[in-house]
Amino acid sequence: MTIRQYSLIDTIIMEGDNAIKTVFGKPETTDRPIPGAELQEHSLTAAEQTQSARLMRVNHAGEVSAQALYQGQSLTAKLPKVRRAMEQAAIEENDHLLWCQQRVHYFGEHTSLLNPLWYANSFAIGAIAGKIGDKWSLGFVAETERQVVKHLDEHLEKISPNDEKSRAILEQMKRDELRHGTMALEAGGAELPQAVQLVMGLMSKVMTKTSYWL
Repeated sequence: MTIRQYSLIDTIIMEGDNAIKTVFGKPETTDRPIPGAELQEHSLTAAEQTQSARLMRVNHAGEVSAQALYQGQSLTAKLPKVRRAMEQAAIEENDHLLWCQQRVHYFGEHTSLLNPLWYANSFAIGAIAGKIGDKWSLGFVAETERQVVKHLDEHLEKISPNDEKSRAILEQMKRDELRHGTMALEAGGAELPQAVQLVMGLMSKVMTKTSYWL
């Protein structure tokens, strides 16, 4: 089967469309049901609602970044099977994006005002990682997912036990992120240097701290 080769203009238009849908619209998803949809919505205190809204906003911003990372990597990945894996993971990350967005809006809050910045930054990092080589690109995915799982564990400790719907979403996200990380390693991902891991951790902290408030 012949693989269609897109021109530079075509690629720019498609990536621009992906960015707009991710940050402002509704991107392509797997149409999986929202985790916890069958659970009853419990009454939360004002403080619990605020905490849930802000934590889910952070997770939504993280999914914007993850989506951009996968899109950037799929754009520059050298091996077709790696590119396909990145594209499939990106669609699954869009499920998370939609789930978090709906919870944020349920609590009457807005998603992060800095999402365009997170998308642009992560897309550039993903494209550079993919250009350097697939093993480093996949290693970058594995390390990103490891850090995301760490944040999800922290959020599960902070969010109210009464907010069962948000907790169900976070738990499903954690399972997906663990699988994506394992997939990247099994596909040949290399462990990143300690210095790179530290920089990624610092960048992640900046994103989570600012998205909590903005």
